[in-house]
Amino acid sequence: MGLLAYLKTQSVVHLLIGFVFVVSGLIINFIQLCTLLIWPVNRHLYRRLNCRLAYSLWSQLVMLLEWWSSTECTLFSDQETIDHFGKEHAIIILNHNFEIDFLCGWTMCERFGVLGSSKVLAKKELLKVPLIGWTWYFLEIVFCKRKWEEDRDTVVEGLRNLADYPEYMWFLLYCEGTRFTETKHHISMEVAESKGLPKLKHHLLPRTKGFTTAVHCLRGTVSAVYDVTLNFRGNKNPSLLGILYGKNYEADMCVRRFPLEEIPEDEKEAASWLHKLYQEKDALQDKYFEEGTFPGTKIKPARRLWSLLNFLFWATVLLSPLFASGFEVFASGSPLLILAFLGFVGAASFAIRRLIGVTEIERGSSYGNREMKNK
Repeated sequence: MGLLAYLKTQSVVHLLIGFVFVVSGLIINFIQLCTLLIWPVNRHLYRRLNCRLAYSLWSQLVMLLEWWSSTECTLFSDQETIDHFGKEHAIIILNHNFEIDFLCGWTMCERFGVLGSSKVLAKKELLKVPLIGWTWYFLEIVFCKRKWEEDRDTVVEGLRNLADYPEYMWFLLYCEGTRFTETKHHISMEVAESKGLPKLKHHLLPRTKGFTTAVHCLRGTVSAVYDVTLNFRGNKNPSLLGILYGKNYEADMCVRRFPLEEIPEDEKEAASWLHKLYQEKDALQDKYFEEGTFPGTKIKPARRLWSLLNFLFWATVLLSPLFASGFEVFASGSPLLILAFLGFVGAASFAIRRLIGVTEIERGSSYGNREMKNK
């Protein structure tokens, strides 16, 4: 085992990476708080600054995927679609089967220069999560309770506020509403049967309200819908902890572009369009499991150095004083200072583990079970 491979398995290294992410995130959040003073004066400047601040935080996670674990992300599409990437506002539809599917999406955002301005329709509980929710708040992410009667006005207002966004924006939608599990799939297909809809093998029944509302509110701003179907070679089920331990995965992403004028303006017709899209996504997954590949030209967008350089900058700024302080504490021989320092390290370790727990599939919400049963 090489030195780098050995370091990737060490908890102390993971703790240091987490320390850099958490502390830099708190610093970034404080700067974002200060930028609120700019909002009344120059909203576009506020947004551009926050895009870059968010990039400085999120690209650290992308760095783990691209440079630490060396996970490969391969696109299957056509050159015309790729040529539009990073040059237009778009709605992204991604299947929600894996713990790190968001990270694969962010990797594509990073490689095409839209990571800082990427958006998502997020559950309101995440607003309370330090770093993640706080950063999203300053980015004007649209939060919802996932109860449409209560969410309608909030979602519509949030989407319309993005109509004049100055940076190219990718708005990510998980139309299934929750991460795929066998239990949720079983309940979802019972709902499909009761509604006379075709059953899906590899996806949950899509929830159409968020999609139709996003298309309606962003029509005139967004140019296209990108459908992204993700899978991992070797039937692997990757995790964020696996990435942290340097495990290498191979992600394949089939991307199709639909100009927004092809999406019906009528809400019911747009909902039917989405259901048809998910039937096509299911067929794409069938093909992948049979042939081990998606249709389309295989394209591997080049990694950019920015995510690595950004992490190295924060690591240099934050770890140098940490090591100096640790040396002084242990050199002092004071039991009280040593216990305080170890307590700080333990608290940091606990906080990092809780942040990782937000993405763990085993702790996924019961939303799919509860809401589908109610239907």
